[in-house]
Amino acid sequence: MKTAIIISYSPRHKTFFLNHLKNILVTGANGQLGMEFRALEKNFPGYRFLFAGRAELSIDNIFSVKEYFSNHVIDFCINCAAYTAVDKAETEKDLAIATNVTAVGNLAAVCKEFDTVFFHFSTDYVFNGEAAKPYKETDETVPVNFYGQTKLQGEVEALQNNQDAIIIRTSWVYSSYGKNFVKTMLRLMKEKGSIAVVADQFGGPTYAADLAAAVMKMISAEKFIPGIFHFSNEGIISWFQFAVAIKECSESNCVVNAINTSDYPTPAARPKYSAFETDKIALHYGIKIRDWKEALKECLFQINNNAL
Repeated sequence: MKTAIIISYSPRHKTFFLNHLKNILVTGANGQLGMEFRALEKNFPGYRFLFAGRAELSIDNIFSVKEYFSNHVIDFCINCAAYTAVDKAETEKDLAIATNVTAVGNLAAVCKEFDTVFFHFSTDYVFNGEAAKPYKETDETVPVNFYGQTKLQGEVEALQNNQDAIIIRTSWVYSSYGKNFVKTMLRLMKEKGSIAVVADQFGGPTYAADLAAAVMKMISAEKFIPGIFHFSNEGIISWFQFAVAIKECSESNCVVNAINTSDYPTPAARPKYSAFETDKIALHYGIKIRDWKEALKECLFQINNNAL
């Protein structure tokens, strides 16, 4: 693996010394997960972070990706870029494919060529939601919408182009940054006296800050274990239960009503059950996964701080 070598001067010792920093490229750097990596950068002085949004790097263009890697020494690439508009993906198919499939294949292939460790994120939507217990990494994948199809195809592209890739499937991602369910609920609870939330879809929320921290622990590990891993915070809940918890933690007076999926039709179907079994990532990388409600409380605290 290549390592950036930075020559620094120490006034105390009156000498120059070599500082071997490892470079981490974060693509999709302006999304909610990318912003969480920006926030934790200060906690990892042993690494040099390179943050790239669309303006800095067109990941769906293989020539652009190769040029970027040729001009930078990159030890780790964390691909946070994704097309996540689930309903719009049913009609904006080319856009979804460009980001969720083509770009993933490009990054995976170039990472292999340049001896860079590649991290990519997938979704619970690769499953059909018919399971009766949490999904394992080896369970059959049968997406129920086009977004899920593109994310599954992205997984295939990643592993075909780079057998050492690390794919982390995650679910119901939220953050104090960007647009997500938690921030939408907070806004609606301020604007309305009552809201209705689906109560017959079950899964596990993922605080993006916890996911970013888990990836950094994987990067810091003594041994890399490639393949597919599942990550979400502990606990299986419905979207309705999630909304009620947001209401309670934020001390809102808004009334949250439970409805069925059939009461709220959407262009794209959703899996009814998409909870993960996370034993594999916990075992292989020693990652401790905290309860979803504890993570939610921290996120709400960060949202309140950002609003000050």
